Amino acid sequence: MDGQPMSDVWRSELVWQKSRRSNPSGNCVEMAELPNGEIAVRNSRDPEGAVLVYTREEVEAFVGGAKDGDFDHMLV
Repeated sequence: MDGQPMSDVWRSELVWQKSRRSNPSGNCVEMAELPNGEIAVRNSRDPEGAVLVYTREEVEAFVGGAKDGDFDHMLV
């Protein structure tokens, strides 16, 4: 993606998924796998808003850190 805006057509073709832990008010992020294997992330309350794109390795590092509790101090 290299910082380029995601076209509305391409965005609409993605299969977005949010966590089962998401609450009814929609306070969650959604993720979608791109055709090139990268991962798109967006705010579920603003599906037409900004989309951040990460490599698979970046997402693996973040999820691993979250599982290890690396970010728990931010939730206190």
